[in-house]
Amino acid sequence: MRIAVDAMGGDHAPEEIVRGALQGLEFLGESDELFLVGRENVIHAHIASEKASDGRVRVCHTPNVIEMDDSPVEALKQKKDSSIFAMAKMAADRTVDAVISAGNTGAFAAACQLKMRTLGVVQRPGIAVVLPSFAGPLTVCDAGANVAPKPSHLLQYAQMASAYAEIILKIPNPRVGLLSIGGEDVKGNPLVKQSNEILKRDRSVNFIGNVEGREIFSGACEVAVSDGFVGNVVLKLTEGLAIGLLKTIAREVATESEELAKRIEPVIETIWRKHDYSEYGGAPLLGVDGTCIICHGSSDHRAIKNAVRIATEFIRSDLNQLMMERLTEVPINA
Repeated sequence: MRIAVDAMGGDHAPEEIVRGALQGLEFLGESDELFLVGRENVIHAHIASEKASDGRVRVCHTPNVIEMDDSPVEALKQKKDSSIFAMAKMAADRTVDAVISAGNTGAFAAACQLKMRTLGVVQRPGIAVVLPSFAGPLTVCDAGANVAPKPSHLLQYAQMASAYAEIILKIPNPRVGLLSIGGEDVKGNPLVKQSNEILKRDRSVNFIGNVEGREIFSGACEVAVSDGFVGNVVLKLTEGLAIGLLKTIAREVATESEELAKRIEPVIETIWRKHDYSEYGGAPLLGVDGTCIICHGSSDHRAIKNAVRIATEFIRSDLNQLMMERLTEVPINA
């Protein structure tokens, strides 16, 4: 197994990225390899600071970096010597089995789609994000790769995300809900209404119908399907609400009593760990011919370490093969 990590991508690169990648070596076998991609001198300096000496680590030099605020399309045209572009090419050439980046999401997703191509009959890849809900992990797909999908895309997202939830998250026969403004079939925009019809006819997923935003965190379903625009808004809203809520509780408790604050602090920490995106590592770009893990831009070493873990689980489970068996070939214009 060969895993490549973008050492230059993310708000805390390269220090946190390199540290997390090196910690992720614990999930690799003795004959596996970890490729750190980016500016060679910078990567070696951080490897030295971690006092890490492991024969499984390889450094691949790329002189350029796609910044977080770069236009994905322009960056891929002008920075073909960047770490993101190089990793996508490595995956396409089968030099590595998985690629991981916390850098520019748009550029990384676009580069992987461009170089790695799609898997089998997949029309458009989708980002599958795992969110912690009150009833367990919830997989939302798509979370930003495709903001203007067709109903056939949402059907394939449901099929791929169901396989991901079942194999990686160990959820048997996960229930699939279609995000909408109401539970009734007649509710929603044309995309939602048409997707509802096509999902009801499919027998490869456990489709339960439309679900509202307030329902997905109470256990109504284990997989929620949406277009990338809505999915990304749900993701960012959830992150902001969780952080803000926990900070507000901690602040209010602290103003009441110092003793009470000390007693409740471990409880808040436990809740935070259960709802911390770092524990889930990264989000796979489902539907590309390979393994692509997209990490949060603010990922720390824990998130990168867990992203390496997710990548190894993805590869060892042969998830792509399982998804190909479940995918339905539908007309392009459906």
